[in-house]
Amino acid sequence: MSKYYYLIAGLPNLSLDDSKIPFSVDEFRAELGITLTPKDKKMFDLFFLKQDNQNLLNLLLHPERGREARGELTDFDYKEVITALRDEEPLPKHVLPTYMITFLQDYLAEENKETEAAKNISWEDRLAGLYYAYAMKNSNRFIAEWYELNLNINNVLTAITARKYDLDKSLYIVGNNEIAQTLRTSNSRDFGLGDSVDYLGDLQRITEETDLLMREKKLDQLKWNWLEEQTFFKTFDVESVFAYMLKLEMIERWTTLDKIAGEKTFRELIGGMKKGSDSALEEFKKNNTK
Repeated sequence: MSKYYYLIAGLPNLSLDDSKIPFSVDEFRAELGITLTPKDKKMFDLFFLKQDNQNLLNLLLHPERGREARGELTDFDYKEVITALRDEEPLPKHVLPTYMITFLQDYLAEENKETEAAKNISWEDRLAGLYYAYAMKNSNRFIAEWYELNLNINNVLTAITARKYDLDKSLYIVGNNEIAQTLRTSNSRDFGLGDSVDYLGDLQRITEETDLLMREKKLDQLKWNWLEEQTFFKTFDVESVFAYMLKLEMIERWTTLDKIAGEKTFRELIGGMKKGSDSALEEFKKNNTK
């Protein structure tokens, strides 16, 4: 595995409380494109697929929103595969990752019919589940575990919120790993997770935080601490470069966060959830998925 001594030695230290960033995620990404080996670069391409996921959803469901600037795949790439699937022709090679093709096959199969699955599970959740499953198969253990951590955190938070507002949590849990399956079926106080999720208590305490910004900061701190622990003995490895980018993105998000808008959204969200609104939970999940 490659070592990145000069790259990492030259990076400024980061803190979650930093009020500004030394450079943007896009600028860091451009540097990585020059520095990383082709094999290691694929790990970072995986991370930026989340923008491509959003572009695909926008194309299919929300064309008025346009494209995310960081997306690499084009609308032509998506449409080329969609046309091939509809016409039952051979798919173009090496255009979309396999999970996107699976998603499009499912989407087109249900495009003109109202199935129970289509009514109950949002397309956003379906694509997210496929993306997480794809990322969790990465040969790099650190990368795979990072995505599983995020999947588990999002699902546990969703389960806690659904329970609080008497919603059917099974409709909102994403993915099919062991924890997701347990969360869907268990009604016990700890969701049947027992000792399998060592940060469950932290998440339960975080959900009790009524200040939206403080809640988000605590979630990021939990992830930040995980990154620190996992890369402690990998100082000059690609894992530390990946962790640095993740931290940089957290700080970048905080430096652009609008406090007033965030608190307004939170108040409106909770008001809707108290009325048992399923759409409110969907908004909650979109605003809190990282």
